[in-house]
Amino acid sequence: MEITNAEFVISNTDVRKCPGGTFPEYAFIGRSNVGKSSLINMLTARKGLAMTSATPGKTMLINHFLINKSWYIVDLPGYGYARRGQKGQEQIQRIIETYILQREQMTNLFVLVDSRHEPQAIDLAFIEWLGENGVPFAIVFTKADKLKGGKVNSNIRRYLEKLHEQWEELPPYFVTSSESRMGRDELLDYIERINKDINSKP
Repeated sequence: MEITNAEFVISNTDVRKCPGGTFPEYAFIGRSNVGKSSLINMLTARKGLAMTSATPGKTMLINHFLINKSWYIVDLPGYGYARRGQKGQEQIQRIIETYILQREQMTNLFVLVDSRHEPQAIDLAFIEWLGENGVPFAIVFTKADKLKGGKVNSNIRRYLEKLHEQWEELPPYFVTSSESRMGRDELLDYIERINKDINSKP
């Protein structure tokens, strides 16, 4: 898939104010500082489309980007940023849960996981919650260029083994790097296949 057009549409905290219409939405979520904005910029080949920040927990809003005038990338707030405080965390959780569970246009959720780390309890708990609620999702391992040798592969293998303890069938997963553009074609092809499936239905 070629992305020929990518434009910011709206930011808000209320799922009822998200764009109307029936265009499919592909939402991206992960722990704070997992590389979400960088990944969105890499996928769309628009350097400043999603704002990147060295400060974790900057995305507090649901951000919609219209792609090729036919589907949306949705940048969701990051979860698990402890320094936001209890009230702030609860507010973010409410925004995330409301969008994921109530937004009919939400077609697939991409859960971003930092490939440099061992399996994190917060990610595993979030993935389990998605399974319990029947949410369609895929896992995106980020920052795969940051580790040398077979460390990335062994981290991912350990992660998948951990998921196998709870899941009979693993969700699709992708290994990416915003620096080297690794995984870009695979991710966009996956979205394109889903879009074609949707469009082929009467």
